Amino acid sequence: MIPGGALELADRPLYRPFGDLLRLAGAGALPDCRRLNEIVATRVPGLISSAGAPLRFALPSADVALGYEQRIARTGEVATRPGDWHDFFNALVWAVYPQSKRALNVRHLREIERQEGDARRRGPVRDALTQFDECGVVVSTALPELAEALAAHEWESVFWTRRARLAGAMDFSVFGHASLDLLREPFIGLCGKALYRPVSRAWFELPTERRCEELDAWLAARIADDSRFRSPREFSALPLLGIPGVTHHSECRDYYLDTRQFRPRRRSGLSPE
Repeated sequence: MIPGGALELADRPLYRPFGDLLRLAGAGALPDCRRLNEIVATRVPGLISSAGAPLRFALPSADVALGYEQRIARTGEVATRPGDWHDFFNALVWAVYPQSKRALNVRHLREIERQEGDARRRGPVRDALTQFDECGVVVSTALPELAEALAAHEWESVFWTRRARLAGAMDFSVFGHASLDLLREPFIGLCGKALYRPVSRAWFELPTERRCEELDAWLAARIADDSRFRSPREFSALPLLGIPGVTHHSECRDYYLDTRQFRPRRRSGLSPE
């Protein structure tokens, strides 16, 4: 349990895109749905669902006629359990990356329609969408060779030997709300599912909120593309505790020799585009 509640997380490196929202949530108990809707509205007022309904975070419904994704689109209600960190972070991701969250919902609905309305059926596309929604990380970099090295699981080479080159040239944006939850009390082996994105060095000079908006537009377009997100195999594993600054344990080379979390790549691994 985090003594300072959401407020204590605001300045941790991987939470910085959500910092202002975490400060509004404050210390102590998590905000209820009414307060959560107010917090989200400070970042993105007038948020709507893919079907045009005003989006709001509401208690889970006993009515099972609509599935989770259908309920979001048709009624605008995102089922949110009280006092639940996982659902709290889901709301914050809606606030920071609204286009991408809406695109995920639309893509889920398309897949459900193709499956004749059966939301219980999954398949590789919906598995990919869900996995990224829960654990996704977008790695924006001006140094493609470092992205290639990370995708090849050259952890020590990038995170330690070339650590100084990462500053101002590589950004790790956690999108998955389950990962944001787990990072509160991280554990050995905690991994995200990464997409690598080339950017110019000028992108790193943008204010944080502008960078989030630009990333959101890029990711939403990618999710909407039916040639993408065809399988979870499209994503690369990324040990989140290897990112410099996330844990003080990473301040020595030997940390990256621990194969419990810094594993070599299997032959079937994918390289970034």
